[in-house]
Amino acid sequence: MKRLRLPYRVQIPLGLALAVLITALFVTAVGARLSARDARAQTLATLDRAMVLLVAQARPLLAADDTWRVFSLLRDTVALLPGADRLRARVAVLDAQGRVFAASNPAVLETGRQLLGETLHGQPLLTAEEIQQRQRIQQADGGITLVDPISSEDGQLLGFVLMDVDAPVFAPNWAQLARPALIGMGLAVVLLIPAGWWLGRRMTAPVAGLARFIHAMEPAAAITAQPVPHTDDPELQRIARALHSLQSAWEERRRAEQRALSAERLAAVGRMTAAVAHEINNPLAGLLTAIRTLRLHGDAPQARERALDVIEHGLMQIRTTVAALLPQARVQDRPLEPSDFDDVLTLAQPAAQAQGVSLSARSEVESALRVPSAPVRQAMLNMLLNAIKAAGPGGRVAVQLLADAEQVRFCVTNSGSALDPQRFAATLAQEGGDDPRGFGIWVCQQIANHHRGGFTLDPDYRDGTRLVFWLPNREID
Repeated sequence: MKRLRLPYRVQIPLGLALAVLITALFVTAVGARLSARDARAQTLATLDRAMVLLVAQARPLLAADDTWRVFSLLRDTVALLPGADRLRARVAVLDAQGRVFAASNPAVLETGRQLLGETLHGQPLLTAEEIQQRQRIQQADGGITLVDPISSEDGQLLGFVLMDVDAPVFAPNWAQLARPALIGMGLAVVLLIPAGWWLGRRMTAPVAGLARFIHAMEPAAAITAQPVPHTDDPELQRIARALHSLQSAWEERRRAEQRALSAERLAAVGRMTAAVAHEINNPLAGLLTAIRTLRLHGDAPQARERALDVIEHGLMQIRTTVAALLPQARVQDRPLEPSDFDDVLTLAQPAAQAQGVSLSARSEVESALRVPSAPVRQAMLNMLLNAIKAAGPGGRVAVQLLADAEQVRFCVTNSGSALDPQRFAATLAQEGGDDPRGFGIWVCQQIANHHRGGFTLDPDYRDGTRLVFWLPNREID
């Protein structure tokens, strides 16, 4: 399956827009991650400050053995801790042996329960003798347990403050953290994607101009109709120079083809000169005889009438031949007419008679002819003369002119040796307009290509060779 590839002038703006979007998403993800890390650090800092406060305020209460006031202190302090509203944070004051003296949540941390030296949440706690400074114990699920000793002013150990915070307290609130980042990303997308699209379109504008110029070069007549677009980009300037060189070369080739077509048109007339001269010479002999008859017997009405009939018939024959020959020597910017087909047959008839070739013709024109007359006449005459030559003495040549609303087709068959497709293609490839043995076939192909038509060999025809020349039946460009 063929992959869909967008044009270059769309890929760059779209790529810039996608780059902006991906960058915004990446920055949002990194920003949210950094915000989550900062939020955890802020939570730990809050817990540390609460520990300092509890140690300072619990010292005199613990020395006075005032359980109720210690409980009130813990209850008021734990309400300020993150997660306390969800019962995710607990605070307790321990005695010097590590037993619970008072707790913010006695249902979880029972009074008198031994904690130090035991296991809490699967993590072993140090004994009271081993704790000399604040301990931070990382739980397996991400929770935190803090233990800080309480000492009197003379350095005597009075007890400990224990703070236990569950892991969900440290879990980042991604929705809350991502909201500012998403707002920033949205603003960046709204502002930068149109800017990136505009910049990309501006960058690809010279490429689009060159692409339009190349697309306009498809019709042969339009390749020199417009100048190569100017661009300031060095690489695109190289492409523009190459297109300019191609434009010049194509124009030179077009002029050479026009010269070749004109030369072949006159050459075709030249190849018929002998036969046409014979067609003119025969009535001239009759005219001279009629003139002598008039001089000798001009007074006799019957002889004079017969001589005038001979003169009129001879002049009409000469006029028909010249009328058929004259359009072949000049380019006429007019549509083809059925009479042009008759003219071509008239011009080819002497060559067929000289070769002893039987020539038959059929015309089926069902629609108005809108193809140019001069090149089509030239193609028909070239094909017909080549067919007469290929048929040989005693051969047969049949021609057809078929026209409908879509196409105008001219078909020529001859009874000579069959021309296979390989030889036909090789002949066209080798001639290139330089081989006089088949120059007419090459010209027919060039005319067909120039007018968006075709010139083909019918491979299914078995009784000789059948060539088909066709053009789209449309208005002259």
